[in-house]
Amino acid sequence: MYDHILVPVDGGDLATAALDHALEIAADRNTTVSLLYVADTNEPSQTRVGANVVDVLEQEGEEIVSDARERAAAYDVTVTTDVVQGIPHEAIVEYAATREVDLVVMGTHGRDGLERYLLGSVAERVVNTAPMPVLTVPGADEPTYPYRSVLVPTDGSDHATAAVGMGAEVATRHDATLHLLTVLEDSILGAIGGRTERETRANELLEDADSTARDAGVDDVVTAVESGSVPREITSYAGAAGIDLVVMGTHGRNGLDQHLLGSITERVLRTASVPVLTTNRSAGP
Repeated sequence: MYDHILVPVDGGDLATAALDHALEIAADRNTTVSLLYVADTNEPSQTRVGANVVDVLEQEGEEIVSDARERAAAYDVTVTTDVVQGIPHEAIVEYAATREVDLVVMGTHGRDGLERYLLGSVAERVVNTAPMPVLTVPGADEPTYPYRSVLVPTDGSDHATAAVGMGAEVATRHDATLHLLTVLEDSILGAIGGRTERETRANELLEDADSTARDAGVDDVVTAVESGSVPREITSYAGAAGIDLVVMGTHGRNGLDQHLLGSITERVLRTASVPVLTTNRSAGP
């Protein structure tokens, strides 16, 4: 599934937590890992040392990727390093796209102060613009790997269906339980039929998703319908069910029934205590 993983690093603890998780995945899959530091061109970085003008951020970046390479040595995986200049989220996506990266793994927050760049806004921009899947890793607790339980929130849209396929692939590889969740958003229950009608539709799309997952080789599938705020119910379900990984599409349906839109995904990224794997891909033609 993944032959080349990109990990943006900044030397902070949370970026290091994402790096460690990426290295676990790479060691399991015998995957190449590229470590990237972006010297933010929005920040003043040049200074004079004697007769020479040097870029402080680039120098710092070289030290950071060198330290990250040393950390990766314990995992016995192939590692490359690079330091580039640019706007962080743009540079990360461009680097990934031009080097046939299959997965970007990054922390959801970076260091405090002027040197930070792996902040939520950057991670969210990468999630929303990268053509390949992005795995965001919170720093609250050490992630569980291999994954034992995977959650896919779905609304039946093409992007959510693509997430079901990706979640099923992960669950099959890890022999994990796959949880399929649909959330009925209270604020729109009266807009499109009543609760009974929407529950019927929710159960029908879960049946379709269940069939898709089992066709992909998943043996253990759990389905659930919840009501309330979509991001809150997703993170609440993940906590209550002991989920190790959440897999989401970044876009949902158009119209009043949409709920897996960027803003929802971003809110889950900010509040989830477990890694979140996202895809911009659509399951449609």
